[in-house]
Amino acid sequence: MKLNTNYDKYLDVIKNLYLIAFPRSERKPFKLILEKCNSGLMEINIIQNDFDDFLGFAIMIINNDMVLLDYFAIAPEHRGQNIGSSALKMLFEKYKDKRFILEIENTDIECDNTEERVRRKAFYLKNEMTVMPFKVNLFGVEMEVLTQNCEVSYEEYCSIYKNTFSDEICRKIKLI
Repeated sequence: MKLNTNYDKYLDVIKNLYLIAFPRSERKPFKLILEKCNSGLMEINIIQNDFDDFLGFAIMIINNDMVLLDYFAIAPEHRGQNIGSSALKMLFEKYKDKRFILEIENTDIECDNTEERVRRKAFYLKNEMTVMPFKVNLFGVEMEVLTQNCEVSYEEYCSIYKNTFSDEICRKIKLI
């Protein structure tokens, strides 16, 4: 398995998986992601097998000494094969000089996908992630913040959005 940042050939597949894997309330405009990739503020990593088949993607926000795993999805036909864990380890290695951060939907809220949220959190905890002592309301969605072997403050977390998007976007993130 490998990571590849040459995503042009897979753009339609990435966008399709992005649209089915993430609820509308959690998606940024795909065009904005591509613009931020072109400016070097974001990076799309394609997850491939040794035959260059598309297995999934990881969209990262790069900010100083931090990297935020903004979107991470494995194609439905490849789930349950340990690809997510392997890809996450490769991402940890690729960004080993940066503090690695991600967000997941709050598991303390009763909702129609509570089971899925709990499974997702268990996956990340099993894969060396740690829950930070704060939660955020990210554009109306309550999120838990996790890191890999590091600490990050709420202010540092917010700086990722401020430096990548704008002060206006950052003001829409609330500490819970």
